Amino acid sequence: MKKHVPDYKDISGCAIAGVMSESGELLGGEIIIRSIAAMHERTNGLGGGFAAYGIYPEHPDSFALHIMYDSEAAQRNTRELLERRCSVALQEPIPARRLDSIKHRPILHRYFVRIKEEELARHYDKTEEDLMVALVMEVNAVIDGAFVFSSGRNMGIFKGLGYPEQIGDFFALDRYRAHTWTAHGRFPTNTTGWWGGAHPFGLLEWSVVHNGEVSSYGINRRYLKNFGYRCMFQTDSEVITYMVDLLARKHALPLEVGVMALAPRLWEQIARMPAEEAELAGAVRTVYGGALLNGPFSILVGHSGGMFALNDRIKLRPMTAARKDAKLFIASEEAAIREVCPHPDRIWQPEGGEPVAGMLSDACAGSPQNRDHTGTATFAPGRW
Repeated sequence: MKKHVPDYKDISGCAIAGVMSESGELLGGEIIIRSIAAMHERTNGLGGGFAAYGIYPEHPDSFALHIMYDSEAAQRNTRELLERRCSVALQEPIPARRLDSIKHRPILHRYFVRIKEEELARHYDKTEEDLMVALVMEVNAVIDGAFVFSSGRNMGIFKGLGYPEQIGDFFALDRYRAHTWTAHGRFPTNTTGWWGGAHPFGLLEWSVVHNGEVSSYGINRRYLKNFGYRCMFQTDSEVITYMVDLLARKHALPLEVGVMALAPRLWEQIARMPAEEAELAGAVRTVYGGALLNGPFSILVGHSGGMFALNDRIKLRPMTAARKDAKLFIASEEAAIREVCPHPDRIWQPEGGEPVAGMLSDACAGSPQNRDHTGTATFAPGRW
């Protein structure tokens, strides 16, 4: 698998789309496939993918690992590592259709796992999430031909080499129902496409789809290394995913503060802010200078409590948002929203650096399928 990874960073012009129900209504996969397919011309068939939340309610406490393999040896070595570190409740092939349009597919398998109690006791200063992150990165770095591309609870990433509507058909996403869907159509301009390089990129509950280029990639990558993240795949989306995990999970920053770190105001803008706002904005920019994402981008981040989207500070990539009743829609183009929501209550283009966020209602966030392993709600109000 990793032998296909380029040794330089890619620049992409792509399509992103997302839809969620803040009431917790489960939406069939057809809605997100139709939305991303409306932007077919923004992609070139070298990568498509989806993230879906709320699809594994029968395994609410397990991490759902989606893994692609180049060989049976890689699959065997990974399984042995997982069984040493984890209790495996279920392992099975990821259901997929046989399509002539999908070629060179890897072995696709999924596992529902928990970190073993003895591992938690041995690493008493770390959370189960910390140990799962370390395990995912060990598989990706050490086991040749294996790539963990999804590792959250009650969610899954489905991606591959093809147009996004083909990938949606391949993984039979019309058979899944989720409260939050995100999607990506890739257009790599200076690298070949490969299965693992498709978006979304994911870590734990976080999934990122991205259009544009993060020119601060090298700085961001070195910054993340200080916190134990290994960026292996030379793509902007991997860096963004790990940065979100650092800010939201490990540092527990509120969304508005995390956005200040990812897309901060210019220093001359900070100087014109009211004193209290300027103090916070300046402190965040100083402390989290290495988290600043520079360059043209629009990103859409899915998580167990909903999704949020963000443009770069001067909005060099397109992004449109809309609301209809309890549903939030986000896409690179308005047409992708109107394809599935012809008459929204409100439709707008967010300003640069202005986040658009949708959150599950309190009742949904506290439901069994959205609780973490301690029994508390996975997302409290105000979190990302």
